[in-house]
Amino acid sequence: MKNISSQHTPTLSRRKFIKTTGGFAFLIGATGILPQIISCKSAKEIDPGILKQLTAWVHLSSNGQVTIYNPAAEMGQGSMTSLPVIFSEEMDADWDKVKVEFSPQEKEVYGSPGWDGKTKIMMTVGSRTTRSYFTLMRQAGAQARYVLLHSVSQHWQVPISELTTEPGVVVHAASDRKVNYGDIVSFLQTPESIPEIPEEQLKNPQNFRLIGKEMPRWDIPSKTDGSAQFAMDIRLPDMLYATIERGNLHGAKPTLKNEAAIRAMEGVIGVVTLDYGIGVIANTLERALAVKKQLDIEWGGAQTSGFNSQEAFSNYEKVLNGTEKGRELTNTGDFKKARQAAAKTYTASFRNDYVYHAQMEPLNAIVQLAADGKSAEVWVGSQSGPNDKEAVAEALGLEPSQVKVHLQYLGGGFGRRSAPDAAGEAAMLAKTVAPRPVKLIWTREDDLQYGMYRPMSLQRLTACTDGAGNVTGFSHLVAGDGANLLTSGIGIDYYDIPNQYAEVRVVPHGVRIKHWRAVGHGPNKFAIESFIDEIATGEGGDPVEFRRKLMKNSPRALATLDKAAEMAKWGTPLPEGRARGVAFIERSGTLTTGICEISLDPNTGKIKVHHFWSASDAGIIVQPDNVRAQIEGGIVMGIGSVLSEQITIVDGKVQQSNFHDYHIARMEDTPETIETALIDSQETPQGVGESGTPLVACAIANAFAALTGKRLRHLPFTGERVLEVLG
Repeated sequence: MKNISSQHTPTLSRRKFIKTTGGFAFLIGATGILPQIISCKSAKEIDPGILKQLTAWVHLSSNGQVTIYNPAAEMGQGSMTSLPVIFSEEMDADWDKVKVEFSPQEKEVYGSPGWDGKTKIMMTVGSRTTRSYFTLMRQAGAQARYVLLHSVSQHWQVPISELTTEPGVVVHAASDRKVNYGDIVSFLQTPESIPEIPEEQLKNPQNFRLIGKEMPRWDIPSKTDGSAQFAMDIRLPDMLYATIERGNLHGAKPTLKNEAAIRAMEGVIGVVTLDYGIGVIANTLERALAVKKQLDIEWGGAQTSGFNSQEAFSNYEKVLNGTEKGRELTNTGDFKKARQAAAKTYTASFRNDYVYHAQMEPLNAIVQLAADGKSAEVWVGSQSGPNDKEAVAEALGLEPSQVKVHLQYLGGGFGRRSAPDAAGEAAMLAKTVAPRPVKLIWTREDDLQYGMYRPMSLQRLTACTDGAGNVTGFSHLVAGDGANLLTSGIGIDYYDIPNQYAEVRVVPHGVRIKHWRAVGHGPNKFAIESFIDEIATGEGGDPVEFRRKLMKNSPRALATLDKAAEMAKWGTPLPEGRARGVAFIERSGTLTTGICEISLDPNTGKIKVHHFWSASDAGIIVQPDNVRAQIEGGIVMGIGSVLSEQITIVDGKVQQSNFHDYHIARMEDTPETIETALIDSQETPQGVGESGTPLVACAIANAFAALTGKRLRHLPFTGERVLEVLG
């Protein structure tokens, strides 16, 4: 890293610096004046010694411990390690002395640029964490380093340009002096301003010592020994427990017919009527759950009344056949003209059912309203702490600044925990018994029947080719509920197809829907990549070679295709009863090719995935082992969603209730091997947490077609549907 010159133009004034960081207030050990830090660990674990706050992002202890704030949720994807690693790289911190804490849930200070590139948000969704914080955390780490260099420069009376750093040490080579970071605490000085370190003065990636290396994940030890704290683990003094009966007809309004009897029951502290459910507050969770079963509720109607999910596809067909246009997503070239001039035209429709998140930890939140009603605290595992803060504030009639969120580890999210409904509901219940804290817990049945699902949709694809077998036009029409939830993944810029058109037509049903891992990429890439294979077969081409031709102007995409084909030994003979399928996707900037090998039980229709290979270009890799784990986990989750996961609705009511009738992947469903390769790349880090999941449906469908000559077009590929296709 180049020396930082004192001639840089300051971009952060002293006043603004103190305002956003709290200045250099001394923090005395664990029992002194340490401000409340939102953390997954107890404050008692902080090592004794004098602490000082370098910037809003980092504290330094006189014993050398560096405490770095992680602004993202940690739900197993590794943000508790990846973001501090990026920060430590530029700060030149000694990783062995790094401690990680959740940052305060203040998006103005700890947020990263949102999708518009301007508004700051704190949402761990869309595989955006590492890529949205990469440059920000590097610059923040470099600024922390600058504070240390400035302090030593002032203390030793040497030019800052003569100072450099080694891990945890500031070095003045001219006088052969070194000082540990911890020792700087005693003479740390507030700079007049902190410059914004330009990217050209950040470390050259060739000199990275932490980024790209195999680093142990910060959260693994505590999760292994059981000391990691999830929201479900929190117990506060005098805490009450609550549950809500919401029914299984989304949006239906309840009338409690035996309220007096319920209130008179032993252990019942309160009963709260909501627009869509009845809340019970009791002195124990067991009591709350028992009383919940005694509720006599008359449910009103709702938009979902009479809705049947499997019958909705015929309506979607009518919508796509109609003349009323929806929202145009893509329109390049002239698809209509290309179709008129086509030598051959292909058309196919694809369907997908609702899918549930099935996160491991049930939804829960604790809310405590202060006795004076002017502030509140929240303990929650959330993908967006600020969203929970706003929801609680609204429920309690407070300003968001009056609500403090204590973020905890998440036991799985997949998009479900980006919704603040659990915290908002807990607040509505807590205000009736304030100042006693209330812990609201959703049962599995609550969440499965009144959860939020990936929307169902119907997709109609049309493509045309010329006399030489080149794809000259591609049209993608989608009908379903969910607007933007339906559209991600429709773009195919990496394929050289000159005339493209895409459109979405929304049909609302009143069913609660939400982002699900990779959002619309699962159904959309299933349709696109299955269709590409169908065209390849129709033109007499090999699926891999056909894609190579389409990727001629996308070298990064082509590199993943070539690597995956090499790993899977594409084209070599297979055992009897086996076949392979290939698929390519882009998700959150990551380019990935996947190939799977399957077999089929013709008696039950059960598909078995034996092997899965994937190759990805995800830009600069911060944590290689964790990236591979994310891709592998995404593939396994994808297998469950593709082969068996299904929410069905009859007369507006959700039919499934728990894992006995909502089937996620079991151990027997996992492949014998999953191999992942990461392409060496110097592009900015991209999102990988959702890149593996959308590969699965299309790869399996294409392998099935290679094995049987039949096409699977409706997710999930249950045994019954497979047998129906086989005839």
